[in-house]
Amino acid sequence: MTGTTASSQTTGPGKPPQASSDLQPGPRRWVATGVVVIIVATAGVALAVGVFRASGRGGSGSSASSGYRTSTATVTRRSLTSQSVVDATLGKAGTWSVVVPLSSSSSSPAGGAGPGTITWLPRVGKTVYQGQRIYAVSGTPVVVLYGNVPAYRDLSVGMTGADVRQLNTGLVKLGYATPAALGPRPGWNYYSAETAYAVGQLQTKLGLPETGTLSLGEAAFLPGPALVTGWGTSSVVGSPAPPGTVVLTASSTTPVITIGLDAGQQSEVKLGDPVSITLPDGTITPGMISQIRRVASSPSSAGSTGGSANSPGGPANGSGTGATITVLATLTHPRAAGRLNSAPVTVTITAGRVFNVLTVPVDALLAQTGGGYAVEVTGPGGHHLVRVTPGLFDDAAGLVQVTGNLASGQHVVVPGI
Repeated sequence: MTGTTASSQTTGPGKPPQASSDLQPGPRRWVATGVVVIIVATAGVALAVGVFRASGRGGSGSSASSGYRTSTATVTRRSLTSQSVVDATLGKAGTWSVVVPLSSSSSSPAGGAGPGTITWLPRVGKTVYQGQRIYAVSGTPVVVLYGNVPAYRDLSVGMTGADVRQLNTGLVKLGYATPAALGPRPGWNYYSAETAYAVGQLQTKLGLPETGTLSLGEAAFLPGPALVTGWGTSSVVGSPAPPGTVVLTASSTTPVITIGLDAGQQSEVKLGDPVSITLPDGTITPGMISQIRRVASSPSSAGSTGGSANSPGGPANGSGTGATITVLATLTHPRAAGRLNSAPVTVTITAGRVFNVLTVPVDALLAQTGGGYAVEVTGPGGHHLVRVTPGLFDDAAGLVQVTGNLASGQHVVVPGI
């Protein structure tokens, strides 16, 4: 899976600009240290937030010393949500190659493992589910079963292993066996007589000889439903199917969002964080962070890769100049992606929430000499500076949580437009 991403900066307090005084009145100077522009797709409204100012005297109206207009905003008590908006790519959770398996000592050509002829292929674009055939060799169908361990041996009574466990799980899902017949789940890695009976039922359904042994080549294990994306380079009906031949390629049907997140923002996301995905048609659908890869990559080293049947596509390309980490998100409602196989999307990541806190506009913050911030409070008694400690930033609303000697309903000075 590939992704072309650009991470957005979450507005927050940075290194304070040099100020001429600390809580002492003086000429007002405006210093722009950062602007984040959030495009709200559904409303078409652009909000610019994050203008920091050096401390000093000021008031409503036009400032004679600086030429900048000011206005006031009300200190309010409300809830805030910290969000980052990033570009990402919608794709599929994995791409796979379906290969004719190498022969084992007891496999027969009739099972599809030995030399034979391709006699049936699914059309490109078809989705193949568990229990359905995915191709046929010499008239013998090869059935799809779900599992991350590829078929590599004949399976028969008395054998154990992860491949047996996924076979038993598939037989139960398909209704050929019951959990009660197979016993406790920890024992499902054993090929029992009940497993052999269920395999025989599956073979009868597929028109295969009922042997109770799953011969190599009778089944192809894939992680989930397979969307056929193409045939092998030499695969056509009537062509030879020697072991090792790529019969077809397929992809997962599960949509996944790949985000190339700036490595400096790694601490801002965690597994399970909610996200909102804006699709190309403007539809907004919910999702959540499902994977955070801890290895950072530079933009030049990120690229597009295919993948095995056990792994999603490669990391997304970062479009910034710094290192990025790959973050994956899943859609709460996968069908919202429709028929999209790959498309650019916008993801809003929710990093935190606070409730019932005092808030002021971000651009009301004044950087102080020696560090820290203040706001300029105005009222009947005139103007005075109040030290505050910023908390959570809400980029979308242009607000910041503050603590200090403030009260809801007071007014603070902000830059005018």
